[in-house]
Amino acid sequence: MSSTDTLTPSQTSTNAKVLDATTHANIHDKLARALGIKTAQVNAFVKLYDEGATVPFIARYRKEKTQNLDDAQLRTLEKSLNYERDMATRRLKITELLSTQGNLTDELQTRIDNATSKLELEDIYLPYRPRRRSPAAKARAAGLDVAAQALLTQEITPTEALADYQAPTNISDDNGSEIEVDFSDIDKQLAGVQAIIVDEWTQALELLDGLRNGFAKTASIVSSVASDEKREVGEKFKDYFDHSESLARLPNHRLLAMLRGRQENVLGLKVEGEDAPFVEKIISHFSVDAKAPAERREFLTEAANSLWKDKWRPHIEHRLLTEKRLTAEADAIDVFANNLQHLLMSAPAGRKVILGVDPGIRHGVKMAIVDAQGHVMLDDAGEAAVATVYPFAPDNKMDEAKTVIDELLSTYNVDLVAIGNGTASRETDAMIKEILTDNNALKAKAVIVNESGASVYSASELASDELANLDVSLRGAVSIARRLQDPLSELVKVDPKAIGVGQYQHDVNQNQLADSLDKVTQDSVNAVGVDVNTASPAILAHIAGLNRNVAQQIVTYRKEHGAFDSREALKNVPRLGVKTFEQAAGFLRIHDGSNPLDATGVHPESYELVDSLIEQTGKTLSEILGNDGVLNTIDTTAIAANDDNISVKAILDELAKPARDPRPEFKTANFRDDVNSIKDLEEGMQLEGVVTNVTAFGCFVDVGVHQDGLVHISQMANDFVADPMNRVKPGNIVSVRVISIDENRGRIGFSMKPESEKPAHSASKSAAKSARSDEKVSRPKGNRSAADKRPSKSRGNRQDKSGSNRSKAPKPEKTEAPSKMGTLGALLQEAGVTKNKK
Repeated sequence: MSSTDTLTPSQTSTNAKVLDATTHANIHDKLARALGIKTAQVNAFVKLYDEGATVPFIARYRKEKTQNLDDAQLRTLEKSLNYERDMATRRLKITELLSTQGNLTDELQTRIDNATSKLELEDIYLPYRPRRRSPAAKARAAGLDVAAQALLTQEITPTEALADYQAPTNISDDNGSEIEVDFSDIDKQLAGVQAIIVDEWTQALELLDGLRNGFAKTASIVSSVASDEKREVGEKFKDYFDHSESLARLPNHRLLAMLRGRQENVLGLKVEGEDAPFVEKIISHFSVDAKAPAERREFLTEAANSLWKDKWRPHIEHRLLTEKRLTAEADAIDVFANNLQHLLMSAPAGRKVILGVDPGIRHGVKMAIVDAQGHVMLDDAGEAAVATVYPFAPDNKMDEAKTVIDELLSTYNVDLVAIGNGTASRETDAMIKEILTDNNALKAKAVIVNESGASVYSASELASDELANLDVSLRGAVSIARRLQDPLSELVKVDPKAIGVGQYQHDVNQNQLADSLDKVTQDSVNAVGVDVNTASPAILAHIAGLNRNVAQQIVTYRKEHGAFDSREALKNVPRLGVKTFEQAAGFLRIHDGSNPLDATGVHPESYELVDSLIEQTGKTLSEILGNDGVLNTIDTTAIAANDDNISVKAILDELAKPARDPRPEFKTANFRDDVNSIKDLEEGMQLEGVVTNVTAFGCFVDVGVHQDGLVHISQMANDFVADPMNRVKPGNIVSVRVISIDENRGRIGFSMKPESEKPAHSASKSAAKSARSDEKVSRPKGNRSAADKRPSKSRGNRQDKSGSNRSKAPKPEKTEAPSKMGTLGALLQEAGVTKNKK
């Protein structure tokens, strides 16, 4: 597929209904081949999917049906199925239109059947699309088609072909509507004849394919500043003010940067390429050189030039750019989705008492304490356990702040202190560590937490409902504490685009982005499961089968009737019907209820099966939960052979490790106490940090100095790195070495290469320069890294293998990393490729 088109369930259902059984079968076979699975697996998935089953439910509770397809395979299958159904529906429509027009041929039908993208389908239909007001249509309506056919088939001059032509007084289209057009003189008649010939030639689709492929290999994309007035306001785009590179080799992120510059009216974009070779191919294809007499040959040569320059080249340029854009957008959406998934699946600290700290300078350090269940704790007077202190300038009430914090930590037996990584985070971290050092009775440990999007949550309607009695300024501290306790439960309350782990998220199709992120969130939430008696409406809405309305109904029912005692009690919730219960029940946990199975991932439909398994052991359910020794003695042969809905092995695995959490073990990075700002960094310094974002050109790492540093892809390993996501994930703790520092612009360059194999000093600087162009394309203000200013590139410079221009500076040493084009300053201040502080 060339795009990531997304259909709603209703659209998918409608498209499925208009297709016949043969078309469905062909789609299923095609998907099986493309994904390397069996057609029977595709058939099983489609049947369940069309019946309303969700992907998480199919992946978890219908493994036997799909022969163990996992959630990633099912998501790919879901996306491909919807796209192919949409394609098939459009194929059918185009076939009907061509047939009605009388233009459908076996050759066209074959091309329609073999089309692999919507763009290709529309290209096939384009020459036949009715255009009642086109020059060719007007000329035909005026009766000039006779002269055009004569010129194509007879050895006559254009003037001779028009010798008997009489322009009609009134000209009307196929609908009888009058057309205002003037064919009274010979020049206008010749132009009309040429328009008809060009229009007829556009139906040579095989020729068009060849020209498009040839042009794509040699064309360049050129960007230039739109006007001198834009040079200052568009300074962040300055490296694209005079830039050219191969369109075929143009990296995705650089195309998105150029398109953003054009959208902001700072850049002009055009595609440059040759004309003569392609005009010659048109002339050769239609044997124009063999036409006689000379006047006829010249006239048809002009038509060939018009076909290329006025029709095909603009169309080819548009299609090539569209295909590149769709690919770039799909890549950006995938980057965002992958980063979001790893962030949502970050290790939880678990049920601990946590002091959430939202650092600040002028507005103070805001604090709130949450209990093991994530609720804001209350003091003896029944007031929320919150505080705001002002330890830093201009107030400088450090001693008072320490006293307040020490009292909070002691009074509430705090286990962890979650410190947001925004302004004054390291100063606050140092202050709290001093408090912990001075008071040995305190058991808490300080942890830096990514606070991106916390302010968005604080001002949201959901926060107003959850924390109605807290001031907006204090809600961020609660959110920061909960993020450490359970990242998944808290982050689902924030629009993913506010979390800041995407790449050009504002430049891609927003519907497709939202759909992709919603599915990632749904898969993550269902993989972990939720406690239905403590879950917020925000996380419940992502449970398979539920939506916002039903999620709110569950919470409302819980408030009115108390905690749910069993999954069965969920059936009493309004709007939670039989199908919804089937999809959702297995992912909703009820702890300390009447049935221990309700706290596990075993689906209620399998409870009777579990009872029969327990009978074999002669023990109670509580005795076999988590008991591998007993579970391994159960004979499942007869049961497995009689039920193709339920994986007995999966049930036993769940009983062995009930409600196991798939997320990793909780760990924290150890930031150096003597490194608190960029001023404390030195080249060669080895640091531990947390990966905050992964892009196509490297990853960003937080080492606790308020600015994330860039590990360019060239500095990630000594061997070739094709995709940074294959090496690191957001949340990973990594060791990095400082290779460049630009304090004035707040940029830091890191390397993950082993110390013993680091390059020479000059080569390190060169690699940092190479990193900067990509980093500038994607870095937000206030969160930049990597090294020095890179010279602008100019059109006409020689290109390297990556398609980037080399500067005209002296040839670099062989130890230098390859240059990359495309500096763009603070572009991601708006695009959000990396995390934004709060």
